[in-house]
Amino acid sequence: MKKEVIIVGGGIGGLAASALLAKEGFAVTLLEKNSTVGGRARIWEKDGFRFDMGPSWYLMPEVFEHFFELFGEKRAEYYDLKRLDPAYRVFFEPGQGVDVSSDLDQAAKLFEGFESGGAQKLRNYVRQSQYKYEVSMREFLYKNYTSIFDFLNRRMLIEGLRLNVFGSLDRMVGRHFKDRRAKQLLEYAMVFLGTNPQKAPGLYSIMSHVDLNLGVFYPHGGLSAVSAALQRLAESQGVSIRTGEAVERIVVSGGRARAVITPKETLSADLIVANADYAHVETVLLDESGRSKNEGYWNKRVWAPSMFLLYLGLNQPLGNLTHHNLYFRENWDHHFDTIFKRPGWPDKPCFYVSCISKSDGNAAPAGGENVFVLVPVAPGLEDTDERRQSYADHVLSHVEEISGESIRSAVEVQRIYSQRDFIEDYNAYRGTALGLSHTLGQTAIFRPPLQSRRVKNLYYTGQYTHPGVGVPMVLISAQVAAELIKESAA
Repeated sequence: MKKEVIIVGGGIGGLAASALLAKEGFAVTLLEKNSTVGGRARIWEKDGFRFDMGPSWYLMPEVFEHFFELFGEKRAEYYDLKRLDPAYRVFFEPGQGVDVSSDLDQAAKLFEGFESGGAQKLRNYVRQSQYKYEVSMREFLYKNYTSIFDFLNRRMLIEGLRLNVFGSLDRMVGRHFKDRRAKQLLEYAMVFLGTNPQKAPGLYSIMSHVDLNLGVFYPHGGLSAVSAALQRLAESQGVSIRTGEAVERIVVSGGRARAVITPKETLSADLIVANADYAHVETVLLDESGRSKNEGYWNKRVWAPSMFLLYLGLNQPLGNLTHHNLYFRENWDHHFDTIFKRPGWPDKPCFYVSCISKSDGNAAPAGGENVFVLVPVAPGLEDTDERRQSYADHVLSHVEEISGESIRSAVEVQRIYSQRDFIEDYNAYRGTALGLSHTLGQTAIFRPPLQSRRVKNLYYTGQYTHPGVGVPMVLISAQVAAELIKESAA
């Protein structure tokens, strides 16, 4: 008989792991508490507007291509991709947006305008970034770390020095560039990895190769099209997907997970894969005897930001914005401090705005604009109705000032999404949007393990585990976990 596998959580990691395990001959049932799968990569629709609720950047396309090839499939059979050019627009001052091209030659011209010799400096920096990326993909990302000796092996010690794994990204960028605009463009991605550039390991300079060499893409239909593709792939492999079924407890006895309890029934399993929030699984779904990490562990972690999100449906297009837009204030350390040092709602925040209707006519009614506003904020803040409405007004005024657009008068649809929504929808610890921050002490072996230390047949996948935050990383996490399960079951 086939071994019974239960996947807890239908986000990207759960969907990917379910398809991989079903392909290996396991009988897989996926349980998702929400009405649709996709996790943060879900959609919300209202009055003709279709919003991606979470991830919106499609990066590292080869990771997706590789995943579908594992099934003898082609990604193009599931969704179309468009390479964005410009990749994004950045505002450094109110009303002063500059476009960053997907073409490195064009990006080099932009950097030359920032500081003398900036073009060649960028080429040198991105060349180093590409080397780090290729080594990381080949040697480190698709690997499970079970002990410190797996991580600090001879290869890592040699390449780790070359990759500047143990140094600061901010200091490394500062050795190449002095202009704050150039530095911010090479460090901004750290926000989406849940960390401060000053605390991010130098390894993450790989994101500049991802950004400026590999390019930024848009999957037709949005990032939710990826979730839909993974659902289709999983079901084609025989996975049973059951939505609206929250797991309330994982039953453990004799050091093994025996079953999961839902409001409807108890389901037995030979092994369980948790794609739910890792801290929630450890502190709520498992009793004390099954927990690898106690409450003290989680309290001491460096947490990635939560997100204050606005989904806005406008009755008119915005001429000053493109598909992806970013604003970096001159002293962005002040914003980072309100996240990591002195938690609070940032007064004049940096922000991200997407208008996917610039690339996808189906995302908004004719003549309208689909607008997604994101402000990174500290997790665990007070999130009352009064606070969120007040802050929404404040943020919109700020976005209008920076972009030079009149937005509020054109709003027909508005939804606010923040701390308490991440808790309610995803059981996110303290309302974090991204899980654990990517500091050196929370990278690779220092992230929570893919296999439970206390429950032999309990595995994890998703943004908490190695290699970490982001849709490509979660896909890799699912592959590494599935391979670990396959080897253990052999």
